[in-house]
Amino acid sequence: MSTSTAATATATATEKTGARTEEAADLIGNARERIDSLDDRIIGLIQERMAVSAVIQEARITSGGRRVNLSREMEVLAHYRDALGKPGTALAMTMLELCRGRI
Repeated sequence: MSTSTAATATATATEKTGARTEEAADLIGNARERIDSLDDRIIGLIQERMAVSAVIQEARITSGGRRVNLSREMEVLAHYRDALGKPGTALAMTMLELCRGRI
């Protein structure tokens, strides 16, 4: 790689990451790849949770119950809050909204 090509690659990597050195840009780039992979796994787990929740809701409705069990949702909210703090509650609310489905 020529010096100008290397400089362009470094400039591009540092611009893309906000880093000021090539080493930091490499570290950030690798960490972002890991985060992207984790996000894909999290999305997959949420989709799996949505499917399991749909089974539960269907069984509850079929048996004459309500689609949503508020006491269970409160347990889930408390679990996320205890594990992640106040932002965990907001995350759990969003997840519960996704999992309520359209039955």
